Amino acid sequence: MKVIKATTLYDGKSERKNVYVGFNEKIEYVGEKRPEGEVIGEGIVTPAFIDGHSHIGMARAGEPSAEDEANETMDSVYPIVNALHSVYMDDRAFSESVENGILYSTVLPGSGNPIAGKGILVRNFGRNIADSYVMDVGIKAALGYNPRSVKDWKGKRPTTRMGAVGLLRDHFIRARNFVSQVEKNKKIAEEMTPVTGVFVDLIRKKTKMMVHLHREDDLMVLFSLIDEFGFRAVVNHGLDIYRAEPFEEMKRRGISLVYGPLDSHPYKVELKHESWRNSQFVMKSGVNFCMMSDHPVILQRNLFLTLRHFMRFGMSKADAISHLTSRSAEILEARDIGSVAKGYAASLVVWKGDPFSMEGFPELVIGEGRTVHEE
Repeated sequence: MKVIKATTLYDGKSERKNVYVGFNEKIEYVGEKRPEGEVIGEGIVTPAFIDGHSHIGMARAGEPSAEDEANETMDSVYPIVNALHSVYMDDRAFSESVENGILYSTVLPGSGNPIAGKGILVRNFGRNIADSYVMDVGIKAALGYNPRSVKDWKGKRPTTRMGAVGLLRDHFIRARNFVSQVEKNKKIAEEMTPVTGVFVDLIRKKTKMMVHLHREDDLMVLFSLIDEFGFRAVVNHGLDIYRAEPFEEMKRRGISLVYGPLDSHPYKVELKHESWRNSQFVMKSGVNFCMMSDHPVILQRNLFLTLRHFMRFGMSKADAISHLTSRSAEILEARDIGSVAKGYAASLVVWKGDPFSMEGFPELVIGEGRTVHEE
């Protein structure tokens, strides 16, 4: 067993002092007594970070924008495409993220389509997509400006926000009607098209929808769609929401938030109220949230820095760490990452100095039991 001494351990939920972490591929021990095994590191320890929303490996470092594969333009509603099939693991951004302690990425298709395809969770330290794939995350959807801004793409395209919602409702209604006809023995499951099958799985809550939106009005539209069709959803972004009440309603409804990307340029009208100061309303509301980079909108390697805005409004260090670790895992429904606790994957970071200091940096990064970066 390998051992790390944590002078301070941010375990994903709380802060502890002077404890040992013993591990193989899984964490076997966390406690004050030194276990048997070789001590390979000492310092402040955190779980490996998890990015809740990115396009890493699809929009790749050092490649022209024409090579970006985040959006499939053949049709506006095409949920059977899979982000994994457009990820290249030789994207240099993956190694830069690993050396900064970010070992897991939610990779989603872009927001140019009302329904864009399947999102997945990957290991940033994987050799190829087969080695990197962890799990499916959900179906990417988009409300607001983006899906109506690409009228020149192929397929049936909305020109208004109501048009994008109309396309979504059309497919949900078809799926609901198909389920009803199967229940009445008027159809059999084999007659279902692959696209309708995705919407049936959403209605039956077998998978969740990762919904891109920024404005409060688009959030109200999402609430109405959930009320009508009963699917599970996670809000992604929400940057233009500039008061606490909409986030409080999300909490009341049990809807989680993947928030960000903070520190990006508000380049469109639906971001005119975007401000780092809106983070206080996210905190005040009590909504369950984690953070995103939206890489390459902000570089994933800088994701940790965005937590400074919440800390300015009083967030503790342990709580800040949780929004990149245990809360990310909870929202994504990833069961064995995001915490330094017995039985979890041994994915953790040993820091040289304080991670909350400009001088701090990862000295040793462990990915599921093996060293994936060492200074």
